[in-house]
Amino acid sequence: MEFLHELLRMIVDVAILFFEFMGVGVIIASGVRGIWNYLHHSALTRLELAKGMAMGLEFKLGSEILRTVVVRDLSEIAIVGAIILLRAALTFLIHWEIKNEKAEVESEQHLREK
Repeated sequence: MEFLHELLRMIVDVAILFFEFMGVGVIIASGVRGIWNYLHHSALTRLELAKGMAMGLEFKLGSEILRTVVVRDLSEIAIVGAIILLRAALTFLIHWEIKNEKAEVESEQHLREK
């Protein structure tokens, strides 16, 4: 039984690292792309940056959810839970920003068409 527990822990640890790296990579890539779009005065800069940040946070949230599988101590569970709540709140706010930015871009495009 101990072998299975250690195997699960190793698999989860590797998956956590993978998701963390993916999240950081997506956030960095969207940040660089955001700078590029900003320098080229793209109207979609904020929208694209917010989408990239939301995707990166989704990966990071996934790693925190996986972390709950291997947590043993109640204080660790509280810390992981707080991190999950914080990241979920950030994701919610970013999705709200994406929704508002999309509406603003669509209204600007609609006004230009008239």
